[in-house]
Amino acid sequence: MSRLRVHWRVSLGLLSGVLLALLVPLAVPVVLAVLWGEPAMPFLAAMAVTVVLGLGARGLGDEADPQPRDAFLAAALIWLLVAVIGAVPFVVAGVGTVATPVDALFESMSGVTTTGATVLLAFEQHSRSMLLWRQLLQWLGGLGILILVSTVFADLGVTGTQLLETETWTPTVERLTPRIAETARLLLGVYTVITLAVAGVLWALHLAGVAPRMDLYNAVAHAMTAVATAGFSPEPLSAAAFTAPAQWVLIAGMLIGGTSFVLLVLTARTGPRRLLGSEEFRVYIGSVTALSLAVALALVLEGRYAWADALHHGVFNTVSIVTTTGFASADFALWSATATHLLFLGMFLGAMVGSTTCSIKTLRWVIVAKTVSRQLFLAVNPRAVRPVRLDGEPIDEEIIPDALVFVLLSIVLVLLLTVVIVLDAARAGTAVTEFEALGAAAATFLNIGPGFGLAGPFGSYHGFPTPTKVAMIVLMWVGRIEIIPVLVLVTRTFWR
Repeated sequence: MSRLRVHWRVSLGLLSGVLLALLVPLAVPVVLAVLWGEPAMPFLAAMAVTVVLGLGARGLGDEADPQPRDAFLAAALIWLLVAVIGAVPFVVAGVGTVATPVDALFESMSGVTTTGATVLLAFEQHSRSMLLWRQLLQWLGGLGILILVSTVFADLGVTGTQLLETETWTPTVERLTPRIAETARLLLGVYTVITLAVAGVLWALHLAGVAPRMDLYNAVAHAMTAVATAGFSPEPLSAAAFTAPAQWVLIAGMLIGGTSFVLLVLTARTGPRRLLGSEEFRVYIGSVTALSLAVALALVLEGRYAWADALHHGVFNTVSIVTTTGFASADFALWSATATHLLFLGMFLGAMVGSTTCSIKTLRWVIVAKTVSRQLFLAVNPRAVRPVRLDGEPIDEEIIPDALVFVLLSIVLVLLLTVVIVLDAARAGTAVTEFEALGAAAATFLNIGPGFGLAGPFGSYHGFPTPTKVAMIVLMWVGRIEIIPVLVLVTRTFWR
């Protein structure tokens, strides 16, 4: 019998430090609940579960030197365990549609994966501290968990470079600081400062009388999920509850969240030419601009809005979809087929690698387009040598099949989830059209949030059958970790 090449006890040892570190963010809703006179027990229960799991992992864990596979397994499990811990307050509170374990885990997994799909129906039933817990889950899921894992692993002597490179692209991560733990803390600082800046501007609009509903609570809550490109809102109407000036600030927050944080740091050091010189950034902004104008034109042609309002709603909802945020300034599920299908295409774009966004991401589409162009060129010039270049530099040829496989798997898994949704809806007698099922599949697997119909921006995923929601929970996790690392875990070669 062959021996396992993955030492699960070592993986548990790595898990323990990360789980115990979660006590810090969990203390935030506890303090707020006490200050606001709300029940703190749901969050204390989550802290107790965290301690039990953390100490249990430490007790069962092995302090032997971890291998890359051990760290790989630990990092994948962390996303699951954080979602489980995040679900505890919903279950213990026992309020509303998130009181059951499946719905609670759906809401929590949607939070930590920055999906923004919700099963809530009556927001007013929940305390402010509970609604802010949803926002905090998404802020942690944006970059917080990744940075936490990288920092803890680095402190334990495990390189966190590979983990950060998953989000930040290989060549640039190591240029920021000599040590990966320092890099992680630097990125966390930038992430925090940007969040506070967006919150400050939103609150300033409120104080100036320009955004009456954007009080300090809403300013902080929406800044957290705008920069995290996550999409949860304590308001039932999402961003539509606020005035246009506040929405434009949220647009800026989403666009920044969709930009590589490594690129932002390098730009701050070397000047704006570094940002404008990035081919990926130019394609990202260009695609957002083109799609926004197309949606705005569709809205004008259908007679729904005048040009000014059409441009406003077209830009806001396009940016929200492309950056996988999931805010909505209007119920776009009611728009014409042209506008809704344009937004549907935007679900597959994604923003930059190294940002808080999910989906396929701009860089992979750039690589795919350049690879197709090269193959067409080589078909005519078979003896030519033509490397694929990014920012004028040839990229590693090993990256190309990774990008192609990722795009293919993304499309295939969205289609498979669509079939599951349609079949399960028919079994349960739930009215879901094929396009609505396709939108819900893309919105959950690509970590976007709102879809169309039942899963529309002002709707809820609560109406989907339980087996469908379980499948969505799994695929939200798979989508956030970017498919291939998860699929590797189920192969025999990983374990033996």
